Amino acid sequence: METPGPTTEKRWGLRQWGLLVSVCAAFFLDALDNIMVGVAVPPIQADLGMTTAAVQWVVSAYVLGFGGFLLLSGRMADLLGRRRMFLWGVAIFAAGSMVGGITDDGLVVIIARFVMGVGAAFSAPASLSIILTHFPEGPQRNRAVGIYTACGAVGYSTGVIVGGALTEINWRWTFLLPVVVAVFTFIGAMALVPRDIKTDRAGGTFDVAGAFTVTAAMLILVYSIVEAPHVGWLSAQTLGMSAATVLLLAAFVVIERRAAQPLLRLGLLRNRALVGASLVAAAILGTYMSFQFIGGLYLQSLRDWSPMQMALAFLPIGLLIATIAPRAGKLISRFGVQWMIFAGFVAYTASYLLFLRIDSTSSYVWVILPSIVLIGIAFPFSFPAANVQATTGVADSEQGLAAGVLQTGYQVGAAIVLAIVTATMAADGTPEGEAETLTSFHQGLYVITAISALTMVLTLGAALRASARSRRTGAPDPAEGAPR
Repeated sequence: METPGPTTEKRWGLRQWGLLVSVCAAFFLDALDNIMVGVAVPPIQADLGMTTAAVQWVVSAYVLGFGGFLLLSGRMADLLGRRRMFLWGVAIFAAGSMVGGITDDGLVVIIARFVMGVGAAFSAPASLSIILTHFPEGPQRNRAVGIYTACGAVGYSTGVIVGGALTEINWRWTFLLPVVVAVFTFIGAMALVPRDIKTDRAGGTFDVAGAFTVTAAMLILVYSIVEAPHVGWLSAQTLGMSAATVLLLAAFVVIERRAAQPLLRLGLLRNRALVGASLVAAAILGTYMSFQFIGGLYLQSLRDWSPMQMALAFLPIGLLIATIAPRAGKLISRFGVQWMIFAGFVAYTASYLLFLRIDSTSSYVWVILPSIVLIGIAFPFSFPAANVQATTGVADSEQGLAAGVLQTGYQVGAAIVLAIVTATMAADGTPEGEAETLTSFHQGLYVITAISALTMVLTLGAALRASARSRRTGAPDPAEGAPR
């Protein structure tokens, strides 16, 4: 592939657009499904006769499979081939979704959701690393990553809309429709994504011990976080699993220091841009999914809105993302990732603060809509910028792993923040009246707002330091994602 100069603008051909559309479709599907099935949980519970404790695993099993296998799948993409791992991931996702849509057994639905999460874990890092290795660093990569992350952001924000519409027909369509999308994505990738180039790494040994310890650690960590609000943060189960996670991660570090071809080069974690972007990713998805969780409960449980009415209430988020995100690449190249992330968290924090005004009769236009609009602005500012920051300056041979680290930030961060928020909401027991329910919503929103505000302050400091470096050197910092 021709590699233009760092500031050269180059028109993309049909093959480049086709490659981008193929991998973007998978990311959109992963994000869409992550949110969409949550809307279908009540009818799934009623139809299959599942208990409340069991049905929450319809959502949690996906997060467990996704978050648990991300680091392993990211490295496998680098070692075994990104196209190959992408296709495997899409195929696994489609198989799990098909089984979940046709079964009448609640346990099988949960297992299918776990399989779907594993499939998403294999396709997500591979899809991002495919883009990063086929578009040169600078304006072209910023533009491609902007479009890619726009698809994910639209998926996250419109999942509630699609989920509401499909649930009105039958909850099974939230499983069966993704199968159709996955099949077309698989066919498109087979035709448009170039075959993997054989490298010396492909014939090397695989770090089995490192893969086992880190995957087990991630699975136990995510499981303990998901279960903690139910069994207690200081329960023997939570503390025991936390200790097991620490021991497994310690063993992983020892293994990686001694391995001839480590699964994770530990020096990569000294990449402050990657680690910082992963923490930002945790704050982005953690606060947004928690906000959507509370917003959904508020509108459906307290205000008696239907799933479709709630979906339409969130529609402006998707419309704004679809409008702004394709232009995010140019904004990143002009202002740098740190200022874009900071601007995003200014909007997030303002949104969550405004949503604290909700009561039992709040106007949609004057109380709810302003928060929705601000999130629709915040997402396309922060989401693409975090992806660019995480992968800028990383060698092509480690792009899959870097993408896996970033995606782990998104998924594990979402699990942690949502667990903390739900635990805070249930701190005084199950609310019994309208006033108690509103109080629990406000308690959760305080946590979301505090996390967002803290991230806003930290990203402001990072942006100011980056600007100071640029003034000293007289050139943009490569870590900022600006053209060099």
